Amino acid sequence: MSTISIKLPDELLKASTKFAESLHLSRAAYIRRSIERMNRETERKLRAERMMRASLKVRKESMAVNAEFAVVECDPDA
Repeated sequence: MSTISIKLPDELLKASTKFAESLHLSRAAYIRRSIERMNRETERKLRAERMMRASLKVRKESMAVNAEFAVVECDPDA
């Protein structure tokens, strides 16, 4: 495990210490969990953005295919 040194505003450090104690965690464990959570949230956000970009790339073709199916559904003999 690597070690880092960070500077935090006093109020953020106080709040982190208070919340860590309320959860019966060390301050380091609380901060690690906070970073892990932020990493998961960021990963989900980036994945959603990639999916949206991919969806927009195929949207025009998907609409054309949907239109073709709509014709078949309305008139099965077409």
